Amino acid sequence: MADHIAQVLFTVLEVLIAVACCLGNLPVIWAVWKCGAMRRQATFCFIISLAIADVLVGAVAVPLRVVADSRVQMSFYSCLTFTCMMLIVTRVSVFFQLALTVDRFLRVIIPLRYKTTVTIQRSWWVVAACWLTAATVGFTPLMGWNNHNGTSQNMTHCQFLNVMSMSYLVTYFYTCFLIPMLVMTTLYGCIFTIIHRQLRKTSTGVSSSYYYKERNLTRSLVLVLVLFAVCWLPIHLMDMADFHGLAVPIEAFYVGILLSQASSAINPIIYALKIQHIRAPLKTIWRKVFLCKEEVEAPRSSQTPVFDNSSNPKVLPQGDKEGETVESTEQG
Repeated sequence: MADHIAQVLFTVLEVLIAVACCLGNLPVIWAVWKCGAMRRQATFCFIISLAIADVLVGAVAVPLRVVADSRVQMSFYSCLTFTCMMLIVTRVSVFFQLALTVDRFLRVIIPLRYKTTVTIQRSWWVVAACWLTAATVGFTPLMGWNNHNGTSQNMTHCQFLNVMSMSYLVTYFYTCFLIPMLVMTTLYGCIFTIIHRQLRKTSTGVSSSYYYKERNLTRSLVLVLVLFAVCWLPIHLMDMADFHGLAVPIEAFYVGILLSQASSAINPIIYALKIQHIRAPLKTIWRKVFLCKEEVEAPRSSQTPVFDNSSNPKVLPQGDKEGETVESTEQG
């Protein structure tokens, strides 16, 4: 009886997280797509792709996980296909995080050539490569790395751990989670070192404002990465413990699954609080939908946008107060 109540509570929390993933990330996608300046930048191309993946977590992965929890009877490979699709949707985020980190690194290491090197067309090719990599890794169990014993094609009920090999999950943790995390941590360390060095060397307002912008946006993306790691580490560590023969309570697995799903619902909150060009359109949506107020169009300013599409710190339009504006808006 207690197990049934716990499972029902777990399912209700999953549904709430799924709704939060969709309702939180859809406005972010709309906000980025609505702004042509952001849509033409590689950074926001990856952010919108990450937001789409987070929507799919709520719209696809959570329903599939509910199915793969001993609720539906089906054949072994049908159940395995469902679980592989769930893995693809939930695991592609780490590849988008890696793409964002590399984009940030290139932006500070080759600022004069960034715009010609990281074009929007190449960025979408990287997005496609991320999905292709996630699909290749996610469908690997269908190639034979699974728990099928060859004696029967049918199962009583579809359950994730009955069809998915724990050795595969542990190998995934090392190769597709831990190694990318170490690479991203190293790159972000290099990024902040370069920015700090450039801010100490630079005396002109134009160049300083460029690196202030890079520092503030990078801080926001690091926060997204840290919360992503915190949410996903528990379930991976429990998989490792189970693989090495340590008993892990099913309730602990439930908490780990909820945390991993919650990471997709947390991201839009960070975007709204920390990234000004996403925050402004989200405020407009809030005023129109929830407060029933029309946004009064402000007069156009001649100042450079907070996230200028230019990558050259030496050719940004003059403006002594630009760096101060960026700093105040992004840290607010």
